Amino acid sequence: MTKVAPSILTADFSEIGKTICDVIDWGADWIHCDVMDGVFVPNMTFGPKMVKDMKQAMVKGAKKQVPFDVHLMITQPERYVEDYVKAGADYLTVHQEATVHLQRTLRLIKSYGIKAGVVLNPSTSLSTLDYILDDVDSIMLMTVNPGFGGQKFIPAMVQKIKDLRKIVDASGKDILIEIDGGVNMNNAKELAEAGVDVMVAGSAVVGAEDPVKVIDYLHSLSR
Repeated sequence: MTKVAPSILTADFSEIGKTICDVIDWGADWIHCDVMDGVFVPNMTFGPKMVKDMKQAMVKGAKKQVPFDVHLMITQPERYVEDYVKAGADYLTVHQEATVHLQRTLRLIKSYGIKAGVVLNPSTSLSTLDYILDDVDSIMLMTVNPGFGGQKFIPAMVQKIKDLRKIVDASGKDILIEIDGGVNMNNAKELAEAGVDVMVAGSAVVGAEDPVKVIDYLHSLSR
């Protein structure tokens, strides 16, 4: 079953606690938190305090607890690993392009006992993963250029997903393939068949007329 990780980037932040609980009640498997610094990407969102408050809102108000998938779109993410671990991240993903010593940063994340993930921008080659497969629990492919929600999926990323699926399968390692950007009801089936395990969906879920229907449909897909 495909896991669904709704991004709360498009939510009304004045009601973020309610949105978190609603999304979980609709059937979300993870909560995806997009952290942006206005430097690595041309937008700013929120920091560790917001993640901590969202996690507490889930603990207090949701019918079940789900992992928080914290996606750091920030420069030198190693500086803030401890802060986001303390805030409640269960998965912490960093961009290959944002840190000079990627392997060291991934090991730092795992030293706190949480899951470590790496993210690649659309134009970044999969060859950058060659020597870090032992250090990751998830690999996220950006299927839009990061920085803003609601962008259109880049079609060339379908082949990139297929190529990554072959790499992960050949490695024999238990690594989740996650995609972020432009997921919707029209392309989700093709993406699942290409090899995706986890789909980040923002406006497709949070802005849907019937979000339960959308999540149920994504759950029904498999590779």
